[in-house]
Order: sequence, then structure tokens, then C-alpha cells
Amino acid sequence: MLDRLPVEIVERIVAKIPDTDLIAASKVDSVWWQEVRQEAYKRWKNYATTIGHVQALGKPFEKGNIDWISFEDVNDFYKRWIDRLTEDQLYIMEKMLRNGMVVDPQERETIEHALSEQRWGGDPWGLEVV
Repeated sequence: MLDRLPVEIVERIVAKIPDTDLIAASKVDSVWWQEVRQEAYKRWKNYATTIGHVQALGKPFEKGNIDWISFEDVNDFYKRWIDRLTEDQLYIMEKMLRNGMVVDPQERETIEHALSEQRWGGDPWGLEVV
């Protein structure tokens, strides 16, 4: 039944699927695979944009013009936020890679490098959050 739905309905359903279940939906048929791939790329880009915005929010605190206790509290929250967004982004990227959704060799290399950095406890994006 799922393989007979109009593309517009599939798009709306796929947009509501959580990250953890997204790639599994690609197994229905080729229409679902394409929609899941597009949604995964969209989420990948959204995570990257959000990480950039969060990183920009942290810039004022790098200047050292706030008291130390506030800095530690804000920096801990900021680091956890960046780490969570990075984990979520890497999860999507890894699932895309493992399911043949990444065809660009440069994107494949970027994902493999980021996953390797993460596995070894590094900073995949070079954000150098203190």
C-alpha cells in the first residue's frame, strides 16, 4: 500500500519521520528512496546551518569579557549543544553513506573523515570548542 501513495503524500510523511527511522523508510520503493535521500540531505544541511549559528552565538564568550563562573556555565551548555548537533548530523550522514545515498566522491570523503574523527574522539568539523 505504501508504494502506491502519491509523491506529495510521501514527501509529507517522510518529513515527519525521526532521524533514527528515516533511512528505513527508503526500503519501500524507489520513490520513497528518492524522497528519503532528499530529506536526509535537507536535514544534513539544516544541522550544518544550525551548528554554524550556534558557533556564532558562542563568539562573544570567547572574548573573555564576562566573569569566569558565567563563562564556564555558558561554555558547558554551548559545548553540549554543538556535540549533540554534530552527533545528530553524523548519524544522518553515516546512514546515507551506508545505504548508497551519497554519490559524490568528495561528500563520501568528507563523511568518512568526519566519522573517523568522531570515532577517535576528535572534532569532526574543526570547531575547537573549548
